[in-house]
Amino acid sequence: MKIKADFDLCESNGVCVGMAPDVFDLDDDDYLVILQEDVPEERREEMRQVVGSCPKSALSIEE
Repeated sequence: MKIKADFDLCESNGVCVGMAPDVFDLDDDDYLVILQEDVPEERREEMRQVVGSCPKSALSIEE
C-alpha cells in the first residue's frame, strides 16, 4: 500500500500531519512531504482515515 498526493490539489492544510506526523510533514516552505510512502499492513485502516480526512481530497491510496 502506498500513499500518493496530488500536489496540484494539496493546500498544505496539515490535517494529515496532525493525524500521522511520522508519515507526513510540511517543509520549510509549507509544502507537503510524504515521509513514508510505503505504509505497513497494520496501519492500513489508520491511513484510510487520514486520506479520507484530507479537506481537498489530495491524498489517495494505491494498493
